[in-house]
Amino acid sequence: MISPRPALGVVMVLASGILFAVNGTVSKLVLRTGIDAPQLTLLRAAGAFTVLLALSVLVRPGVRRLRVTARQVPLLVGYGLTGFFLVPMLYFVAISRLPVGIGLLFEYSAPLLVALWARFGQRHPVRPRLWSGLALSLVGLACVAEVWGGFSLDGLGVLAGLGAAFFLAIYYVLGARGVEGRDTVSLCTWAFGAAAVAGLLTRAVTGVGDWTPLAGTSRGVPVVLLLGYVVVLGSVVPYLLVAGAMRHLPATSVGIVGMVEPVIASAVAWVTLGATEALNAAQLGGGLLVLVGVALAETARVAPGGPPPAAETDQPGPPDMVAVVTTGPAGPGPGNRA
Repeated sequence: MISPRPALGVVMVLASGILFAVNGTVSKLVLRTGIDAPQLTLLRAAGAFTVLLALSVLVRPGVRRLRVTARQVPLLVGYGLTGFFLVPMLYFVAISRLPVGIGLLFEYSAPLLVALWARFGQRHPVRPRLWSGLALSLVGLACVAEVWGGFSLDGLGVLAGLGAAFFLAIYYVLGARGVEGRDTVSLCTWAFGAAAVAGLLTRAVTGVGDWTPLAGTSRGVPVVLLLGYVVVLGSVVPYLLVAGAMRHLPATSVGIVGMVEPVIASAVAWVTLGATEALNAAQLGGGLLVLVGVALAETARVAPGGPPPAAETDQPGPPDMVAVVTTGPAGPGPGNRA
């Protein structure tokens, strides 16, 4: 039994957030070479599947962890298709047409969708602050999009970001409903495997995509090296860091600490990619509202047997209170998609 060490858990979550944040810029550099979103999704999934498969075999208890029952197959496939194929592919579309930070903020609305599903779909009690969180996030997204000026953002990019949020919410719900019995490594291995198969099928059906950029460079860095970051440091390592942090921190804390990702992602993109990634004052303020709103939603759901939602106090919720399922066993919150 590992004794919880909250400080270590915070460090692990922050480290994963930094890796995920940098991955946004690295992914955009790859996309700028001519590799499209479905291609990058396939390469990421296939690479991560290979690395995790090796870990599954080499680390105790070995290949036994990969056993799957017929009953688990539909859930694992759905889990992989939503969280590991559709979410990253739509995210890649979003950041190819929007600043990285803005693409992330639209995707960060996923916890709000899960909280609303808990309230209206599952009829779970929620604390009143859910509605404040929802209102703040909607106002924040309106500021990010600058709706008063006739909506200044690329429409397809926004739709892709919101689509990523929708499928990320489904991924959270699937994770909460049936994958608790698997360890993180085997779960992610099969999920990335399902995503890789989906990517291969998409490639076979569409027949589109030019692979010649793989031999080139982006900003003087070989594309293959950038892809190595996307697979190892942008996917596998941060997943494992967040999974490890879950041993030391409550899920809600992991989700809230992980909100450093869009902040760091915006800064890294601005420094690396230049003025096109800069956010103006209204967008920065809107982004802050979105993050505050998500934090409120993250702490709004009451676990079964918890205190009544009307008893809103300044005291922290019980340890088993999980606002949004940022915790499916695979671990990360919105950052998982890239």
